[in-house]
Amino acid sequence: MIDRRSLIMASLAALLPARASAAWRPRQPKPQTVDYGPARLDIYTRDGFRDRPVVFFIHGGAWRLGNRNNVNAKPGFLLDNGFLFVSIDYRMLPGADVATQAGDVEKAYAYVRANIARHGGDPDRIAVMGHSAGCHLAALTGLRGGLPGVAALVLDDTEAYDIEALAKAQGGRLRPIYAQAFADPAQWRALSPATYIGSGKHPPVFVAYSDAPIRAVVAHAFTDRLRAAGTKVALFDGSAYSHMAINRRFGEEGDALTGAVMAFLKETVA
Repeated sequence: MIDRRSLIMASLAALLPARASAAWRPRQPKPQTVDYGPARLDIYTRDGFRDRPVVFFIHGGAWRLGNRNNVNAKPGFLLDNGFLFVSIDYRMLPGADVATQAGDVEKAYAYVRANIARHGGDPDRIAVMGHSAGCHLAALTGLRGGLPGVAALVLDDTEAYDIEALAKAQGGRLRPIYAQAFADPAQWRALSPATYIGSGKHPPVFVAYSDAPIRAVVAHAFTDRLRAAGTKVALFDGSAYSHMAINRRFGEEGDALTGAVMAFLKETVA
């Protein structure tokens, strides 16, 4: 039975212009917030969910900004498609360096893997997704073995797959946003996801890049190395997106990246 509030909201949506109706979204579902130790994470689920696949999201923000609320349409969209959704906080620069942040991600993942079943999720079907700095952290922790049992990685737009190679391509120096995060060249290799390619069996990986030419170059080089090591990879040309839009538009009706990611998730975890 449709209640009066739902009927009114549906009627209002029908009166909107087509473009406005497509952009209209119902109120974001409310998460359950838990403390996993270094920081907090939000779990989005629904009554009746059992053994559902999980998307574990790491926000971006240049390793110094952002929080677990930066999720846009992801929670509602993924819940509607039968997934649980988890979004995490991790400690920020300058109070915590990138190595510490990677450790936070691994602690958050360990908490989710140990506890997600009682929220309706399947701990053996967790896909870890990250955007920008979160993309780097997902790739780093996933490839170095810090996310045991992870079913898939969804890597959404970073330049920091191979920091030494990135610096070399830019005349031996990193751009300021990366130089602040990776200030010590002695740490570049250890903090580069590409360093760990071939160090063990990796989960399937989805890689997307936006319209900056350097992002296309590093994404292709990274996926080539993964394929050469025998890892299953999907590469998405997101040159029609800006760096922010390639994250923000996920879950929007008709979005090409959303369709590609969902096809990948269906094949790997759903």
